[in-house]
Amino acid sequence: MAERKVRVRFAPSPTGALHIGGVRTALYNYLFARQHGGEFVFRIEDTDSHRFVPGAEEYIIESFRWLGIKFDEGVGIGGEHGPYRQSERREIYKEYVKMLIDNGKAYYAFDTPEQLEAKRQEIKNFQYDASTRMQMTNSLTLPREEWEKRIADGEQYVVRFLIEPGQEIHVHDLIRGEVVIKSDILDDKVLYKSADELPTYHLANIVDDHLMEITHVIRGEEWLPSAPLHVLLYKAFGWEDTMPQFAHLPLLLKPEGKGKLSKRDGDRLGFPVFPLEWHDPKSGEVSRGYRESGYFPEAVINFLALLGWNPGTEQEIFSLDELVKLFDITKCSKSGARFDYQKGVWFNHEYILRKSNEEIAKLFAPIVANNGVEEPFERVEKVVEMMKDRVNFVSELWPLCSFFFIPPMEYDEKTAKKRWKEYSAQQMTELCEVLEGIEDFSIEGQEPIVKAWVESKEYKLGDVMNAFRLALVGIGKGPGMFDISAFLGKEETLRRLRKAIEVLK
Repeated sequence: MAERKVRVRFAPSPTGALHIGGVRTALYNYLFARQHGGEFVFRIEDTDSHRFVPGAEEYIIESFRWLGIKFDEGVGIGGEHGPYRQSERREIYKEYVKMLIDNGKAYYAFDTPEQLEAKRQEIKNFQYDASTRMQMTNSLTLPREEWEKRIADGEQYVVRFLIEPGQEIHVHDLIRGEVVIKSDILDDKVLYKSADELPTYHLANIVDDHLMEITHVIRGEEWLPSAPLHVLLYKAFGWEDTMPQFAHLPLLLKPEGKGKLSKRDGDRLGFPVFPLEWHDPKSGEVSRGYRESGYFPEAVINFLALLGWNPGTEQEIFSLDELVKLFDITKCSKSGARFDYQKGVWFNHEYILRKSNEEIAKLFAPIVANNGVEEPFERVEKVVEMMKDRVNFVSELWPLCSFFFIPPMEYDEKTAKKRWKEYSAQQMTELCEVLEGIEDFSIEGQEPIVKAWVESKEYKLGDVMNAFRLALVGIGKGPGMFDISAFLGKEETLRRLRKAIEVLK
């Protein structure tokens, strides 16, 4: 048989915001497709009409647009295998439900919720399977005329998959190897509900993967229990030759304690678990997003790529192209990956350092303007050059370096107590005279002259510089003093110095 072109898919349900674990699944699918010269399909699995949330589909699409993860076909893109929303494929699924029933692989069941609940009370750990199905109300226990009449009369029913006991089901997983499950532990899953004329996830998923020619199903570990059922469905349809290869990714675990990562962990520890800010249309609750929190999409991609996989080297910073070259699905961890959100912050800092001063200044300039300051772009860029290595997010720049643009209105009490000595006013008055006489107010023009003056006066350099900093900045922070004074210029430097002398005495 000729080797098939690699085709993978990401198929979220529009039931709310996209969890960061879902983003990682999509990323791994993307990397796998690109590495094998394959195609990446975007499908919306919206067969559960009760859980549909308005705006969720648009949110998912916008998330991937921001992250730079591109699909080759699917919702919003088109392609030969559409439609790509399951709710638009009802008639297709009905054909395949009929095929299973006609071949004796599935059956109609008419049990009401009350009947099912009564059975649960009667039988401990009840499941609808080979040991119980003949006690229930279905087309296996009812005469043909009766169940046909029930359907003709519009009685609601479900279609269940007929699972034969005593089989060994082999699931070959690219990460976990051979997984063998006994069919006795599986129940006769519902594949279709007449109430909304829609299939359940299990049937729709298999039919779509087959018709869309999906070769590899890369998904979260939470789907591993359903893999044996999917293998049986492929066999029931006679599609063994086109069965995709499975890869079940490790769970993302809480940063601390046990269990999988949840939104509550993010709320408690102050980090986002969604790519974009999410406004819940039902509760009105607003959840933080990586984009709005100031993360670069490249940093988020880099961070997620290494949660559950690594290239086996010390390298940590990777472009998307590098990740495509290096990614190996078989090297993914089998055990869960702890979500170290602080590492995500570290990645963002590293990307700030790697971006040009101009790029960061373009993001910082609107913040400066929003604080009522009009400055030429070149000066904003100069501040970025001096200060970007001190922040993890562009939004942190303003509180750290607003003093470059706005003179201090007050002086930090603690710093003043420690740094402004009884002789500081006298020394600063003298410093004003020294600075007045400097024509070249660049760093190189100021530094040797000021230091020579300090030496000639036998002052302590630390005392002079600390008082100088307090006068210009208002607190004991910032880059080198001559970087600050050169940026401010002679006139503004002297103005700030004289004001500090007057206020601090």
